[in-house]
Amino acid sequence: MSQESVNAQAGISLANLEIFASTLETIAKADKDIYAVTSDSRGSGKLVSFGQQLPEQIIEIGIAEQNLVGVAAGLSSMGKKVFAVSPACFLTARALEQIKNDVCYSNNPVKLIGISAGVSYGALGSTHHSLHDFAVMRAIHNITVVAPADNFETAEAIRQAAQAAQPFYIRFGKKVMPLLSEEDKTFVFGKGRVIRKGRHIALIGTGETVYPALEAAGLLQQAGIEATVVSMHTIKPLDTALLASLAQHCEAILTVEEHSVNGGLGEAVASFLLQNQWHKPFKIMGIPDEYTVTGSQNEIFTHYGISASGIEQATLQLLQKY
Repeated sequence: MSQESVNAQAGISLANLEIFASTLETIAKADKDIYAVTSDSRGSGKLVSFGQQLPEQIIEIGIAEQNLVGVAAGLSSMGKKVFAVSPACFLTARALEQIKNDVCYSNNPVKLIGISAGVSYGALGSTHHSLHDFAVMRAIHNITVVAPADNFETAEAIRQAAQAAQPFYIRFGKKVMPLLSEEDKTFVFGKGRVIRKGRHIALIGTGETVYPALEAAGLLQQAGIEATVVSMHTIKPLDTALLASLAQHCEAILTVEEHSVNGGLGEAVASFLLQNQWHKPFKIMGIPDEYTVTGSQNEIFTHYGISASGIEQATLQLLQKY
């Protein structure tokens, strides 16, 4: 039985990053071609056990993200299934050229794992926030961009990505994530998961913003507003069929992400809707284009309205405005 299944039966939730590490270790024990390559991030990537159990399948590069991606691409070109693990803020900034050229354009199916993503590093400030990664990765050809919302999505993403023959960028935060309840417990890259159904508004989240959207749906129900909640775990390619269905059946759409409002999930959704003549009341919630406040992840979320009450109020304002 998988670790996330054991946890679910016991009513235990873990940080997605912990599920990533335990899942990777499990599949790597059965497949000696799976390698973890880290940039002085074995501890922060929860890979200490992996290194102890599989010392021949982990490579420590040190604080050298460009080398990390280059080594990962080289191993991948020789048939290894490589997971390159590094803080998202550095992986997708310092090593962007290597990601673009050595991984994507060269079609080396490296799995780039961005840890402590978004504002997970909180009080360390803007240098350690990754609020640009969706935007830059969306602009590069030949890479799938994923942000799992809970332990189930995380385990499935890692299992499936390990067998995929194309590059991936998968980002994880540090917060313990409750398992989401849903009718259809399936995970397919490029297909959003409908967690809750409602007719008034669609709340589309990704990663760690899906749970506060689900909490907001509960608050809205008390006001007589029925909300659909979607985990759009794959930012690229986007589930446009689901978006078209939501536009057809819901009165308004609100997106929420732990990313800049520029270039991420919200703008991807808006682009599809407008280019396909779906003119709906619409709002993007995320981090505005400003010097981000410093604090814990929860404090930053609360400040920018990425919370149950903040999403509830934004929904009420959106519906009242139109």
